[in-house]
Amino acid sequence: MKKYIDIAPEVAKALADGQAVVALESTIIAHGMPYPQNVETAREVENIIRAEGAVPATIAVLDGRICIGLDEAALERLGQARDVAKLSRRDLPMVVARKGDGATTVAATMICAAMAGITVFATGGIGGVHRGAEDDFDISADLDELAKTPVSVICAGAKSILDLPKTLEYLETRGVPVVGYQTDQFPAFYCRESGLAAPLRADDPQTIAAMIRVQRELGYASGSVIANPIPAEFAMEAAEMDRVIASALSAAGQQGIKGKAVTPFLLSKIVEMTEGRSLEANIALVKNNAVLAARIAKGLSAEA
Repeated sequence: MKKYIDIAPEVAKALADGQAVVALESTIIAHGMPYPQNVETAREVENIIRAEGAVPATIAVLDGRICIGLDEAALERLGQARDVAKLSRRDLPMVVARKGDGATTVAATMICAAMAGITVFATGGIGGVHRGAEDDFDISADLDELAKTPVSVICAGAKSILDLPKTLEYLETRGVPVVGYQTDQFPAFYCRESGLAAPLRADDPQTIAAMIRVQRELGYASGSVIANPIPAEFAMEAAEMDRVIASALSAAGQQGIKGKAVTPFLLSKIVEMTEGRSLEANIALVKNNAVLAARIAKGLSAEA
């Protein structure tokens, strides 16, 4: 795999020394937030992870190379580019073969992190079963990846634009542990609660690290979802978000937005309709997840 992967020196040293490393996706930079907030947030999240005593490894494909850890120039390049591919499992080999640029989704980030030996990954929210999937079978590749790649994803639940009950059912069917962090409810990205029970609960990073270690030692191929609610001061009201999401979904339908273009369109529309408050919430929850991910990664490194 060295033929295709470049691991940044800081990340390579941390992995060799058994130190805590946290993977970060790049779709949130290239497709999830406007410039310059995307690059500013990426830098801040990396600094948060370092402040917690772990090493960040933002992952992307640049000129056909799978990069595990990005420097300042690469972050700026991703943040300002307009033709960066959005990479999931199916897209990754072609973009590498064509020596193109790509920003990794949850699924692709998990794949690349696992190749590098990184087992903890912080993001905003996972993909899931889309509303109306009973008609068009629109289900994120993130869910299958969680079932077959041993990387734990720390997130604020699944994105609120999704069908959350079906998403949880799918994860249960695929045997993926879903752990509410200090909560009995599955969080709904912008909102702290979804009204749905979290299948499992843990109240400290050490317990989560111990679970991940047991998964690994038992030979489980799957990862896990660590659902960490958005901080209360940044949380959006559920009733408001239901109205906004319904309106955004209607707009997507009217404009014929489909496939992997749906999520960035909806998130952008929601930012517009909430006058930027949803973007503030998104940034806050990503930072919150980075803190927890770093602490879990430290717990795993301490047990190594």
